[in-house]
Amino acid sequence: MNKTITPRLIPALIAIAFSGSAAAAGFQLLEQNSSGLGNAYAGSAAVADNASTIFFNPAGMTQLQKIEVSGGLTAVGTSFKFSDQGSSAGAFNGTGNGGDGGSWGFIPNGYLSWGLTKDLYVGVGVGAPFGLKTEYDERWVGAAQSREFDVKTYNINPSIAYRVNNFVSLGAGLNLQRLEATYKRATAISANGSISPLKLTLDDDSWGWNIGALFNLSPKTKLGISYRSEVEYKTNGKIEITGPAAANSSDAKADITLPDVFVLSVTHKLSDRIELLGDVARTGWSSIPKVDVIRASATLSGLQIGSIAQTLDTDFKDTWRFALGANYKLNDEWMLKGGIAYDQTPVKGASTRLVSLPDNDRTWFSVGAQWKPSKTLTLDAGATYLYVKDASIDNNQGTVAAPLRGRVTGTYEDSAWIFGAQASMSF
Repeated sequence: MNKTITPRLIPALIAIAFSGSAAAAGFQLLEQNSSGLGNAYAGSAAVADNASTIFFNPAGMTQLQKIEVSGGLTAVGTSFKFSDQGSSAGAFNGTGNGGDGGSWGFIPNGYLSWGLTKDLYVGVGVGAPFGLKTEYDERWVGAAQSREFDVKTYNINPSIAYRVNNFVSLGAGLNLQRLEATYKRATAISANGSISPLKLTLDDDSWGWNIGALFNLSPKTKLGISYRSEVEYKTNGKIEITGPAAANSSDAKADITLPDVFVLSVTHKLSDRIELLGDVARTGWSSIPKVDVIRASATLSGLQIGSIAQTLDTDFKDTWRFALGANYKLNDEWMLKGGIAYDQTPVKGASTRLVSLPDNDRTWFSVGAQWKPSKTLTLDAGATYLYVKDASIDNNQGTVAAPLRGRVTGTYEDSAWIFGAQASMSF
């Protein structure tokens, strides 16, 4: 089996989201509203101040007006700068650090909540909970491992909530997700130095679910608990190769299970002006220990249907996220927000870190503001800087069977900025 023409599928398989840039650790996107951005999403499952609670905790709909709508846009700008420290390009004679592998991406969101009775609410949300984008120079030293990918998903989340009594509310929702992914890398190289570019496209639809509970412990304190299920994908697509290795083009398929997420949140009003918020979240990234990529059609060069094109050893670990935030109410119209968070990476170390996901532990520094020009309209804006610990990489794919992909050794200097705005209305 000729593994030199097989795609490095991690970008398309684990970056399952819209065309944009991951901001949370791994490839998770917390930016499902912009109203929580100024608090680093502390208190996310307990805040329930607009219809975006549908994503973070559907039980929070019982705290809203009869009809509420909310929509926003978040811009995420990532920077992934690689410094070579002895890489070997293998059979592919690539050179250079690849430029800045980061980019800007945009995450829209929209929500509608409707109270059927004083205790029963329904709603629907649209967003994208996972995503990442990286892009490097065409002939950089790691181009045979990954050069570019762009992925999209669309998540539709119909939900229901019921107020059991004045202290307890429960909620649940379904999640329909559509995946579209495109991935490119350098593959075979001819005697005259021309490259056979490889392009992989994958897509699938899948279902998941989420539940939540909200407890009004006192007039000043709320506790929220939410859980989002794993989502299992059975992706199908094509490996398209042009140039000298075009005969190795084929159909492809691979199964992957995206992680579940558990969140525990609390909010507490110290006074009429000051509110504190907190979050503890666990993401089950160990659902992706490896990915077997299987050929779904034979090729002209004799590679068979059902053969494993590549086994991807991601070796992810489960992660924790901790966030603290505070709000200060200036007057009836204006409120200032702040927050800080620590976010663990699922990547265990340099040998399993990928050029398509040069991730590491990160700290969020967030500020924001809220303006209420009327009783029915609320406008939120927030900004966050992500400080990411330098990430070492020593990913060796230059085996005897597949010398082309080489060994990428060095250090990544990563960072990100996030800016967002949200408008919410009640009727």
